[in-house]
Amino acid sequence: MADLATPPQIEEEIRKHPDLVVRERTPYNGGPPPALQRASFLTPNDLFFVRNHAPVPAVDPDSYRLTVDGAVERPLSLSLADLAERFRRVELTATLQCAGQRRQEMAAIAPLPGELPWDADAVSTARWSGWRLADLLTAAGVPQEQAPEGARAAHAAFVGLDDVERHGRTFGFGGSIPLGKALTPEVLLADRMNGEPLPPTHGFPLRVVVPGYIGARSVKWVTRITIQERSSDNYFQSVAYRLYPPGTTAETADPETAFELGELSVSSLIACPAPGAEVAAGPVTVRGLAFAGGGRPVRRVDLSGDGGQSWIQARLTEDGRIEDPGRRGWAWRFFEGEVVLEPGEREIVARAWDTAGNTQPESPAQVWNYKGYMNNAWSRVRVRCV
Repeated sequence: MADLATPPQIEEEIRKHPDLVVRERTPYNGGPPPALQRASFLTPNDLFFVRNHAPVPAVDPDSYRLTVDGAVERPLSLSLADLAERFRRVELTATLQCAGQRRQEMAAIAPLPGELPWDADAVSTARWSGWRLADLLTAAGVPQEQAPEGARAAHAAFVGLDDVERHGRTFGFGGSIPLGKALTPEVLLADRMNGEPLPPTHGFPLRVVVPGYIGARSVKWVTRITIQERSSDNYFQSVAYRLYPPGTTAETADPETAFELGELSVSSLIACPAPGAEVAAGPVTVRGLAFAGGGRPVRRVDLSGDGGQSWIQARLTEDGRIEDPGRRGWAWRFFEGEVVLEPGEREIVARAWDTAGNTQPESPAQVWNYKGYMNNAWSRVRVRCV
């Protein structure tokens, strides 16, 4: 069994790369611009995007305990040492994305009051190390099989140690995933990130990593896992991070009319050239990244140099890609290709396809919602050709 790493020192200031785009100081939220996202397959820890709903909690690793309870035969209370001694350490490369990624494009259609103004900076990829959630659930007496819909114990609910304030209440950020997903080998309880101890702002000492799902389900500073009949009643599962019908406003929102967000949608992002760049007319190299949800790998990326009137197929590159045994599409893929641009203002477009044949909508207007979630419209960059 792997030894526990020396815990990182909790700093008063969150140490991040100076080029990180900061969207909010308190609580701290920000992410890397596309050019830095594309600079390396694994996002360095100081560039990995941060989505917090409360200040980072200071957690004593010596007294920390993870509780596994609910509809289990053997409830567990585990220290970090218990995890290291009882369970086999595994690693997985996975992309995480906030559901609010590219929200500014939706805000340009209609206002999104009270929502964090993410541009394209809320997605990153890391090499995670820790223990399979399925192994803990098996130790607690949960059968190692997917629970049928409607079963008594059909969800795994998580709660973190942060203190979030909403509507006069203080509680830990939480959420849940179907038990069938929780029992898959890719869902981890991670204590390491890119070979280093998990930084405090990313969930030290332990976080959930749910590949293929929106980032909100990868609960940080996790302290309790409850196996239960229904999905979590935590505010961030039962009210927020839901997809509301068209026409809904903050005043008319009824959670019963919305559905919980889970799997990510297929998407792409142009990293180079940058918006507003001046480039030489003629062949222009376009580089970017693409990813999909639910373990479906990206199958193809198309590029257009004339706003979507004509298309070429991009190359999916293998540079820097890390393979996992039994790997599915848990991590982004890089792409590149050449489009020919005439002089003047031009619009470069990218769209991705996954192995199930899913692709991206043409416009964010087609997926607009009052929370600004799940914008996976074509990636567009306008440049000036000289």
